[in-house]
Amino acid sequence: QVQLVESGGGLVQAGGSLRLSCAASGSMSSLNAMAYYRQAPGEERDLVAMIMFGGRIHYADSVQGRFTISRDNAKNTIDLQMDSLRPEDTAVYYCSARNTYRGIVYWGQGTQVTVSS
Repeated sequence: QVQLVESGGGLVQAGGSLRLSCAASGSMSSLNAMAYYRQAPGEERDLVAMIMFGGRIHYADSVQGRFTISRDNAKNTIDLQMDSLRPEDTAVYYCSARNTYRGIVYWGQGTQVTVSS
């Protein structure tokens, strides 16, 4: 079992920055990636950024060049640095730890990010 605890988020004006952090605990040996997803009201939960434990990183087109995901292997944490935020980035952001081959997924509790225009 893996537990994910998120921190960060809040309210920011358009053009501003926020940083999300996610700390994982428990057995990570069967997992190969961590990621952030987001879900706006009435919308599906969509991938924002994923970092594979081998180092490969993927960003959604909508955040490419504005968001940066990073991982501290020793601490089992990931951070999502969000710059040049837009009102359309407003959503609940969820940290995820997963095995992309075996369909194993763990979720954090979610944190609200609100970007005002």
